[in-house]
Amino acid sequence: MSANHDAAPADARPPPAARAKAIGGRGPGARLPRSRAREFALQALYQHLVGGNDAADIDEFTRGLAGFHKADAAHYQTLLHGCIGAAADIDALIIPLLDRQLIAISPIERATMWIGVYEFQHCPDVPWRVLNECIELAKEFGGTDGHKYVNAMLNALAPRLRAAEVAADRARAAP
Repeated sequence: MSANHDAAPADARPPPAARAKAIGGRGPGARLPRSRAREFALQALYQHLVGGNDAADIDEFTRGLAGFHKADAAHYQTLLHGCIGAAADIDALIIPLLDRQLIAISPIERATMWIGVYEFQHCPDVPWRVLNECIELAKEFGGTDGHKYVNAMLNALAPRLRAAEVAADRARAAP
């Protein structure tokens, strides 16, 4: 499922923040500001999880990265500070669904799940299908099959955290 990033070979890809900076904030020009905000939030949450860095320091660093000016800065800030502030509550929702210890989940997959769960709970203007963007982030920055794990976790939580919206979507899709 999720690769153990601690055991990565010396020629492995650099961390997400380094990759994004190296390619100028990457992504196609059509990427929406909120999508960019999620990407920068993922990089920032990675720094928090791996380095234990303070949210204010991470925020200052991330805002200086190439391409940040194209992101929805308010949504980025909401995700960064909201996910860190609600980390224990979010982890409490995720842990019962895991098939391994939380420490065994890569920081990328964990941060991606934090973003999805936080948006489910605190961003009603964001459709529950935002989980698709979280899956794409996990594909791009995470381990080989980490996106499958993120997909399973968020799909398991969506009916609980966005019950009416998920039920309405499924009813529309039913023949």
